[in-house]
Amino acid sequence: ATGVEASPLAKKLGVELDKAGRVIVEKDLSIPGHKNIFVIGDMAAFYTSDGKQVPAVAPAAMQMAGTAVENILRDLLNKPRKEFIYIDKGSMATIGRNKAIVEIGKIKLSGFIAWLAWLLVHLISLIGFRNRLRVLSDWIWAYFTRERSAILITGDAEELQKLNLQK
Repeated sequence: ATGVEASPLAKKLGVELDKAGRVIVEKDLSIPGHKNIFVIGDMAAFYTSDGKQVPAVAPAAMQMAGTAVENILRDLLNKPRKEFIYIDKGSMATIGRNKAIVEIGKIKLSGFIAWLAWLLVHLISLIGFRNRLRVLSDWIWAYFTRERSAILITGDAEELQKLNLQK
């Protein structure tokens, strides 16, 4: 079995960690004894009210980020912090060409239908029509040609740095 390992930074903080090396956090995602430091994502060990640990996956990290940002803003406005509440939106994974598994609540799919659902969810989650169109066209190309596309960014490093400095 494999798992997600916490960042080595967690050990350097000198705070309480769980057995996977994740920082144990308060209900508002701050570190006990350090209310001005928030830990989110796969570095945070957060337990729900029923004792289950929030999984170290991107959707959970995104939810944590929203709560951490809201709590920082609430601190600036001298308002009480909100507790993080995890909402399990389910799991999806591709397991091969035309095959995937989907589990959302009591709904469980596998095979081609699950693969289409995975594609749709990932397209919807992209920001901007242009990105969605680009990814969709790349996927169609890869599906029919069995070749992957790539975007190459080339150029002289010094020239690119000058361009970035001028912005």
